[in-house]
Amino acid sequence: MARPKPWEVDDELWAVIEPLLPKVERRARYPGRKRHPDRLVFQGILFVLHTGIGWEHLPQEFGFGSGMTCWRRLAEWSEAGVWRRLHVMLLAKLRSANALDFSRAASMALSYPSVKGGSKAGRSPVDRGRTGSKHHLITDANGLPLAVSLTGGNRNDVTQLIPLLQAVPPVRGKRGRPRRRPDVLLADRGYDHDKYRRLACDLGVKPLIARRGTEHGSGLGTQRWVVERAFAHLHWFRRLRIRWEIRDDIHEALLTLGCSIICWRRLKKHHA
Repeated sequence: MARPKPWEVDDELWAVIEPLLPKVERRARYPGRKRHPDRLVFQGILFVLHTGIGWEHLPQEFGFGSGMTCWRRLAEWSEAGVWRRLHVMLLAKLRSANALDFSRAASMALSYPSVKGGSKAGRSPVDRGRTGSKHHLITDANGLPLAVSLTGGNRNDVTQLIPLLQAVPPVRGKRGRPRRRPDVLLADRGYDHDKYRRLACDLGVKPLIARRGTEHGSGLGTQRWVVERAFAHLHWFRRLRIRWEIRDDIHEALLTLGCSIICWRRLKKHHA
């Protein structure tokens, strides 16, 4: 039996996604061209996400529709909040399956080239001043992405610590109040600032952040590596290795979709 392609959407995943998509009724008068099936368009978006191919080069023989159709549908669904709701729903399913661990979280940022620029792009100090962007990621103790954000490459990592904590959505899945804050936050020396330690404490989160000027060997790396692994998983999606989109919302949509796919794969592995 042939192994399914990573961009192929099985019935189980489609049953989760389809109810989140906005319903578009066809006009009775002057209906125009029939709308391309959502499932095929979604597979086209996944094809671009996995392969990194340009929208204009999307192969027609797979039946995805044109690259512009997939791009417009991605923007339409992003504006409707589909990707964020999908991510929150999958986090709730993971928590219900006891696969989500809020006992600690880890945060990290990585810089990426930004070929065409955009409002959330800037001169990166780690890439000889070339234009770039940054992905800021926070994961649970198992390396599952809780929240992700996009900034210019010139933004300091520590300035995004509190917005990233605040971006973690309320996660249901168990009786009682939804869980939103981790107990402990692990971060490297790039986040070393007492002001932000106090702000994290105000949110009810205990910060464990390595201090500058101290010897290596703090031991945080034995627990913080999960966020590095999560970034490696995001690198599997070639479209996220380099920022090709000028529009921030399109790149952020692909970024959130990538996090959702990681959560979905972990959920399937947990139930296997």
